[in-house]
Amino acid sequence: MSFKLSHKDTQSGARAGTVHTPHGVFETPVFMPVGTIASVKAVSQQDLVNDVKAQIILGNTYHLYIRPGMDIMEKAGGLHKFMHFDGPILTDSGGFQVYSLSPIRKIREEGVEFTSYLDGSKHFFTPESVLDIQRTIGSDIMMPLDECTPYPADYDYVKKSIALTHRWLKRSADHYRKRNDDLPKQLHFGIVQGGVYGDLREESAKAIVDMDLDGNAIGGLSVGEPAEEMYAMTEKVVAHLPENKPRYLMGVGTPENLLESVALGIDMFDCVMPTRNARNGWLFTRNGIVNLMNGKWRDDFSPLDPDGTSYVDTFYSKAYVRHLHHSREILGPQISSIHNLAFYVWLMQEARKHIIEGDFASWKKDMVKRVTNRL
Repeated sequence: MSFKLSHKDTQSGARAGTVHTPHGVFETPVFMPVGTIASVKAVSQQDLVNDVKAQIILGNTYHLYIRPGMDIMEKAGGLHKFMHFDGPILTDSGGFQVYSLSPIRKIREEGVEFTSYLDGSKHFFTPESVLDIQRTIGSDIMMPLDECTPYPADYDYVKKSIALTHRWLKRSADHYRKRNDDLPKQLHFGIVQGGVYGDLREESAKAIVDMDLDGNAIGGLSVGEPAEEMYAMTEKVVAHLPENKPRYLMGVGTPENLLESVALGIDMFDCVMPTRNARNGWLFTRNGIVNLMNGKWRDDFSPLDPDGTSYVDTFYSKAYVRHLHHSREILGPQISSIHNLAFYVWLMQEARKHIIEGDFASWKKDMVKRVTNRL
């Protein structure tokens, strides 16, 4: 079994566990920095490991397939060697990018045809080919091809969409189980869809669980729906997911989103928010959000974050990093990205600690109030 559950909170659905992969073990709850194209934006691999202390990162099948391409990936010996990152890597299937980035796409029973955002060339993804691409990439956790329905979407469309996603997953699972080489076993997760329709979410969850994969993900949320609906759908899905497998909420979100979702029983998260907001001068801290672009920080020479866990937090001042952002100096986004990622990783480690100590519910309530402050 790749997942071991070690602790459960008595006042919520929060839990702590460990996931075993070919490139090591990571502890949950966990936040995965997003390294879409074999790089977490503005952050070196050394900083990821030594300062951010990322246990696992995420890569993107679509982007790596388009560039540098699988010929380069194969010659490099896989993504770990290509980018010199020795820890676990999860790759999403690229399905979301096909739908969001391709101006021309055709969804068929066989798969999805799309055009490259680089040169307009045509390509075709199938549930089987997406898995083969991820085998070449060599990620530790592979996600299957699915259709991420937009928000809003009408009921009949979403119902047909999840049926297609389930058929694709069955093909993906069959293809995965045919593998007979001697390479390290990559984990294979399923993805629950269903939009904001509770009965469709439950139907999808049951179908995914019946396929008995290594883990279960929840997709199609944090795409514009209110946070209350996201939590409601997550809760409905989690009620049908087995305890003995990891649960991954895809593309979420703010520090508050993570904490509330941990309380619902989610183990794994990824999101571009900490790095994207960092590039705009927004810092997440345990006491609230700092917008360095505001004039109030112009002559504030106090540490960037005196309570932070990263070296940048005490090495640089708010005034200095604000100056870098206003000057459009690349060091500003680098410093801010390291800080935000280190905070997200710390937040999940703290959640784990309080789950184990038995006071997660009260700690979470206080922390949600703190992280949503505007400083």
